Amino acid sequence: MKNLTARKCSANDVSAGRSGSCERLRSHTMKLRYKIAAVLGCLVGGRLLQYLLLGMSTGETPPRVGDGRAWRAVQAFQGRLVTRQPAAFRSQPRPALSPRPRLLSKRHKKPASDRDLREPIFRLHRQNGEEWVHLAVVACGDRLEETMTMLKSAILFSIYKIKFHIFAEDTLHSQFESSIKAWPYLYKTHLEYSIYPINFSVGNPQEWKKLFKPCAAQRLFLPMILKDVDSLLYVDTDVLFLRSVDDVWNILKLFNSTQLAAMAPEHEIPKIGWYSRFARHPYYGAAGVNSGVMLMNLTRIRSRLFKNSMIPTGLRWEDLLYPLYHKYKNDITWGDQDLLNIIFHYNPEYLYVFPCQWNYRPDHCMYGSNCRGAEDQGVSILHGNRGVYHNDKQPAFKVMYEAVRNFPFEDNLFQSLYFPLQKSFMNTVHTLCGRLPQVFLKQFEQAMRKAYEVRVIHVG
Repeated sequence: MKNLTARKCSANDVSAGRSGSCERLRSHTMKLRYKIAAVLGCLVGGRLLQYLLLGMSTGETPPRVGDGRAWRAVQAFQGRLVTRQPAAFRSQPRPALSPRPRLLSKRHKKPASDRDLREPIFRLHRQNGEEWVHLAVVACGDRLEETMTMLKSAILFSIYKIKFHIFAEDTLHSQFESSIKAWPYLYKTHLEYSIYPINFSVGNPQEWKKLFKPCAAQRLFLPMILKDVDSLLYVDTDVLFLRSVDDVWNILKLFNSTQLAAMAPEHEIPKIGWYSRFARHPYYGAAGVNSGVMLMNLTRIRSRLFKNSMIPTGLRWEDLLYPLYHKYKNDITWGDQDLLNIIFHYNPEYLYVFPCQWNYRPDHCMYGSNCRGAEDQGVSILHGNRGVYHNDKQPAFKVMYEAVRNFPFEDNLFQSLYFPLQKSFMNTVHTLCGRLPQVFLKQFEQAMRKAYEVRVIHVG
């Protein structure tokens, strides 16, 4: 209509000699059309944006997930990889998994020509393209059950395969072997194990065996015994893994070029720590370190010289242990842990210190919470020293130990482990260590979810 009016106006006005007024009318008409088009475009664009961001209005019927040939094709392709989750998982949000340290790509690695040829190259253990964790433990006396519970906690959530190195008295060898063979086939395919006799290759074996706890000093000799092992995770028998052992193993990738071992501080507050108040010998840092959880790059330990207070030139590991023991044997209280503190006092550049949640002990909560990392992220490795798994002094630790010990391997993790544990833990909230259940349960629950996702959803 506007175009027709414009044409008529133009013809009449031309004949009447009024072409200027006609041009103004035509210009006004074109501007009006552009404005109308712009308004319509904004309305359509806004509606489309609302649809994309907020979804369809409540009055519309949503399409069914299974409709359409494209969706059915995707389901047919993924059918072997995706299964329905049980109600316990569907009703709870998926946890955010902790990022693993990223390795440098080949183009960022230091050129071989720039490396010190004397520096041992760090390498993780791989067999047939799979990464293996090497886990060592020393057991003597009545530690069979405690050790088997620790090994059980390690294999429950691990994605990497594990090689157990078990050092034990001769009377325990057959019991360890029969206990591991009794595990379900699914878990046995995920591990290998070797059982070794107690062996102190330097000095007087009887002296070493009686140092602090029976056989505990064996860990000092692991670099000389396990000559074909590059890196190793050593733990005491009273340790429980509340998350995948893979995560602590990956701390090895954070070592710099000088570090060859990793431990956690003995105490978070130096003024009330044992070493700062009572030690009669040198110790690492302001509060010392605890050796109940210890990562070791054995290749580096075997090749380095260690500074000490005896000779100025330094000694190799195997040459250092016995002279060091003889010099300080009347001053040490905690045996091999004290010797490690002395070694790293003189060689602090060799040690990587990881946070307290990787070696969480009653000292972190029995006088009030003093491990901030555990409060924020949850306990990763529980260390039940002071015999707390077997007495009633710290019920929170005992409940965690008994839950893992009593769990039947082939049962559902949530139904037979986590939910009963959660219920039992409520009986400990009146204690200083049990008053914050999330400190003990957070990583444990996340580890179960991750294990389920990997083993059931992606594999099953």
